[in-house]
Amino acid sequence: MKKRELKKMNDGELDKQLNELKLELMKEKGNVEMGGNVKNPGKIRAIRKNIARILTFKTERAKAK
Repeated sequence: MKKRELKKMNDGELDKQLNELKLELMKEKGNVEMGGNVKNPGKIRAIRKNIARILTFKTERAKAK
């Protein structure tokens, strides 16, 4: 997810995207814990980075208000 994509989203859309990413991360971590093979090992890292990116963007918006 790019920064310019986040700028176009409103707060509700950001919250929705954040919840979706957290759910996806939970599923991926569950697969790893159960001993399943990870098809894309970099996916967990990318999801975590996107979550951090959204949270940072939300904090910046809150401080600007």
